[in-house]
Amino acid sequence: MTKREAAVITLYTGVFIGDLAEIYKYSGELMGRPVFSHEFSVLADELKEKSKKDFFAIKVE
Repeated sequence: MTKREAAVITLYTGVFIGDLAEIYKYSGELMGRPVFSHEFSVLADELKEKSKKDFFAIKVE
């Protein structure tokens, strides 16, 4: 699993795995702006919806 895939899984499921820097980077890409730690609980539903496509695109090999 890549760091990016771990970030996708984290934002879609709410279960933390992977690299924190990658989670911040990916969440910022999804929101179009930097996301700060205190915002994750407020943005959880929106981040889940925005990461859904990427989550279902992960291939299991």
